[in-house]
Amino acid sequence: MRVVINIFFFLVIVLLPLSAEVRSFNQIFPNLSPAIRTAAFSSNGFSRSYERAAPSALIGSGQSTLGSNIVIPDISRQPFLVETIMVIPGRQDQYTLLKVYNALGQVRGLQGRLYHSHTRNDEVPLFEEVTRIEGARNTPVADPPPAARIPSSETIHMRLKDVNFGNTFYRAEMEMIQENRGLRYTMTNNRVITYLLMPVIREGNFTAQLYFEPILEGMLIYGLAGADVSNFVSSRISMTSAIDKRLAVIIGWVSDGIRR
Repeated sequence: MRVVINIFFFLVIVLLPLSAEVRSFNQIFPNLSPAIRTAAFSSNGFSRSYERAAPSALIGSGQSTLGSNIVIPDISRQPFLVETIMVIPGRQDQYTLLKVYNALGQVRGLQGRLYHSHTRNDEVPLFEEVTRIEGARNTPVADPPPAARIPSSETIHMRLKDVNFGNTFYRAEMEMIQENRGLRYTMTNNRVITYLLMPVIREGNFTAQLYFEPILEGMLIYGLAGADVSNFVSSRISMTSAIDKRLAVIIGWVSDGIRR
């Protein structure tokens, strides 16, 4: 009898996350304007910038059912923020979190992705070189082959040669959350980011977070990125523009990987 009970509880634990209801976009964002909803379903998604805004002003925290563990306080309190909502349209079962996980694992796919530089009036690669590295060390390691399952959490380290800031170093955390309904991916700089040898963003002061959830209309991507810099830096660099470009390139990279 005890064996039967143990098997029952094992099946409940394993299968319960799989039976969670697949939500619709409107269930997650019930009060969005038609214009924002239309933009979210466009190829570039919806994006909004904030400067020194209250966390409650964010769509993800004040106008959604995403949950408090999605809009992380450490990001939402940053003085410079960019929020993005994007849906990759498709059938309910077309895009899975396993596809998302495998797309995020292909770090080198970020290399060479273009953005529009107003200074150069041209499309240029944002990250000229991208390398997965071993731990906090600078030893390159290969991207892994596609996985058959998603771990509950994982940490990745990477070196990105930024067109403006040179070599930058990040730690990325992946975590399954909300009863395995979604996957959260968070990138944080784990070394100081410099510009012409001048410190621009101190360690841990830039974070980009992506949340993925399969929905009835396809795959939802909710992005939030923030940075904290000195007044001297913010008076010389458009921080929201710099954040927006980097978040857009990161979302473009993973969304292309999901579609493959």
